[in-house]
Formats: sequence, C-alpha cells, structure tokens
Amino acid sequence: MKPITCEADIAAGLAALVTLDPRLGEIVARAGPVPLRLQPAGYAGLAEIVVSQMVSKASASAIWGRLVAALGGEVSGSAVAALGADGLFGVGLSRAKASTLLAIAEAELEGRLDLQVVCRVETSEAMAHLTAVKGVGPWTAEVYLMFCAGHPDIFPVGDVALVHAVHRAFEHGDKLSGRQLAVFAEGWSPWRSVAARLFWAFYSSQLRRAADPLG
Repeated sequence: MKPITCEADIAAGLAALVTLDPRLGEIVARAGPVPLRLQPAGYAGLAEIVVSQMVSKASASAIWGRLVAALGGEVSGSAVAALGADGLFGVGLSRAKASTLLAIAEAELEGRLDLQVVCRVETSEAMAHLTAVKGVGPWTAEVYLMFCAGHPDIFPVGDVALVHAVHRAFEHGDKLSGRQLAVFAEGWSPWRSVAARLFWAFYSSQLRRAADPLG
C-alpha cells in the first residue's frame, strides 16, 4: 500500500474506513476536517516528536522554539550533539528527553540509524530500527512513521488521547486497555493511520483544542 502523502489519501482512507466499519460514518461527520500534518523525515522530525511527548502543546512549542534558536535555526543530529546535555537542559528539556535526543544523534552519526531509509522499509522493520535507540519507545516510533514517513497502517495504542477518543466515540463502559484497543483497531486495517487521525480529530472537536501529537 502506498504511503499517505496528501489530503486525497486521507479522503480515500476515510471512505474505505466507513465501508469497513459503517459505525465510523457518524464519527467522520462529527469530527470535522481530518488533518494530514505530514512533516519532513529526518532528525528534526523525530526530535520534535520527542519534545512534544507528555507536555502541553504550549510548553512543547516554547521548548522547541528555544531549541531551534539555540541551534541557529537548524535542528540536526550533529548540531544537537555539539550542543550537548547542558545546552539541552538550558532550553528546558528534561534529562530523559535530552538523553533521547543525544542517543538519536549518536545513532545517526555512527550510521546505526538512517532516518530517511527507515521510512522506506516495512513497518515492523522500521519499528525495530527506531526502538533500538535508547529512549525511543513504540509511541515515538509509531508517530514518526505516521507523520514523517506516511505509513498508512499504524494505530498508536499507547496514545492517551486515542484511548479516550475511541472510548468516548463508542461509549464503552470501561476504558479500553492498549491491548484491547489494538484488537479493536485491527478491523480498520489497512487504513489504521487514517483511523488514528480521525479519532484525534473527533477528540479535538469534543475538547475544542488539538489532540493529535503534532497539532
């Protein structure tokens, strides 16, 4: 299946999802526009995902802005490695996130991780390469493959907003576990990445604010 690269791909995915699961028709109607939000592949794309993890949109944006400024406008593995841990702490990054950004930079500079090539291999292989880097967990890897590589069939079950979105959309009595959500989402293959975008958009429409990782 070809990567998701444009709004037409999102539209095609939504139409296919409603055919696969007619219940999604109401979710599509209530969600409003489903953003594409593709980002360029490479170190900067993965770094921004790491920075955005587990903080508010405003905090992530502020920290990212300070990081870009500290690096002179270019976020790259070599620039981050040169800035070092103290420089990363100085822009507001936690010790864990600074360590992850440095580990990604080191893997890239040593040739153990090619963030362009990883976008062109099968999802399971790409996930293995990404999560081999210390600090890069499944959620980070999945979001990178969705938004920087356009992988069409990923559903990040560890995403809290997605858990709440599916729970709210289908009015489950108990909140779904990650494993239950993964089973639930199997019925939306091979368009799970569009399904994830749909549920983020649906949740955003309920909260009146962005809910997806790069919103």
